[in-house]
Amino acid sequence: MYFLYKRLCVKGGMGAALLTQPDKVQQIVSALVKSVSIPVTCKIRILPTIAETVHLANVIEHAGAAALAVHGRLISERPQHKVHIDHIKAVAASISIPVIANGGCVDYINEYADIEKYRQLTGASSVMIARTAEWNVSIFRKEGLLPPFEVAKALLHFAVRYNSHYASAKYCLAQILHKQLESCEGKKLMSAHNLKDICDIWDLGNYYDEVEKMFSAREHELQIDRDCIPLGNSAKRSRLEAEQNEYGVWELPVQCAKNEIKCQDPPKSQLYCWTMKNRMKAPHYETVSRHSDCMFKSTVTVGDKKYSSSLWCKSKKLAEQSAAAVCLRAMALLDSKT
Repeated sequence: MYFLYKRLCVKGGMGAALLTQPDKVQQIVSALVKSVSIPVTCKIRILPTIAETVHLANVIEHAGAAALAVHGRLISERPQHKVHIDHIKAVAASISIPVIANGGCVDYINEYADIEKYRQLTGASSVMIARTAEWNVSIFRKEGLLPPFEVAKALLHFAVRYNSHYASAKYCLAQILHKQLESCEGKKLMSAHNLKDICDIWDLGNYYDEVEKMFSAREHELQIDRDCIPLGNSAKRSRLEAEQNEYGVWELPVQCAKNEIKCQDPPKSQLYCWTMKNRMKAPHYETVSRHSDCMFKSTVTVGDKKYSSSLWCKSKKLAEQSAAAVCLRAMALLDSKT
C-alpha cells in the first residue's frame, strides 16, 4: 500500500516528481517560509548530474530553507544501489545552509563511530539514518551496539507502557529481527495476533497484565458522567461554562473518545477551519505527558487565549482533540459547520 501511494504521489506531480521542476520547488518553499514561524527544511534525491543536483540545492537555499537533506540516490535507485557520495559532497560544498547526508548507511555505518566518518566522507553537517536505526536503534549508543533481542525487549516495554497498537509494535520488532525472523522468537512474532501474544515471547506477559490493569483503573476514574462533556450531547454541554485557571488557561472537563473524533468533522478540524475563515493564525498545540500513568493533557492557543481540558487523556491525539473541543465550546462554536 505504501509503495502504491508513493507511485501515485509521483504521478500526481508530488514528492520526487518535483526534482525536475525547480521553479515550482522555489514557489513552494518560499510560500512555506513566509507562512510559518518555524524553520522549513527540505529533503531531495539526486538528479542525473552533479550540476543539476547542485542547481536544485541552490534554488532551495535561496528560497529560504533552513537545511537540506540529500538522499544520494536517483529516483529510480533502490536501497541495493550504491549511494552517490560525490553528489552529496558537491552539494555540501556549494551551499551555506546545513546539509544532511542520507542513504548508504547500511554500507558505511555499522557502529556509532562510523556516523562521524560518514559525515566527514560526505562533507555534510550531519547524517540522517533510516534503516540502520530501524534495525538497531543502539547504533546511536557510544558504548557499542546492543544485541537485537535486548533492543526488541526494551522496545516492547515502551510499546506496552504507551499503549502502542500491536501492528505498529509488530512491524518495529520485525525490523529489529530482520535477520533472525527464522529463529524461534521470530516465527512466534510473525504469528502473533495481539500485543499480549508478543509480550509472551519475551516473558513480559505479567508486565502487560499489570499495565492493562493500570489503564483500566485510570479509565474507570475518568468515566464520570457529570464531569465529561460528550461532543454529541448538547444538553450536557450547556450545563458548564469555561473557567480561567491560575495560569490564564480557559478550562472545561471535556474528554473526547476515539469514536467521537473519527467523525467527518472532529474538533481540531472545526477549529482549524474557523481560524482560516477568520484569517487567524492556525491553532498551536502544546502537549505534556504525566509519567506516573502515561496520560496526556494539551493546551491550544487561538489568538491571544489558551484553552485546555481539565481532564487527562489516554493519548496525545485525544488530548489535542479535547483541547480543541474546549475552545469551540468556550466560543460557542462546537456545533458550527464552518
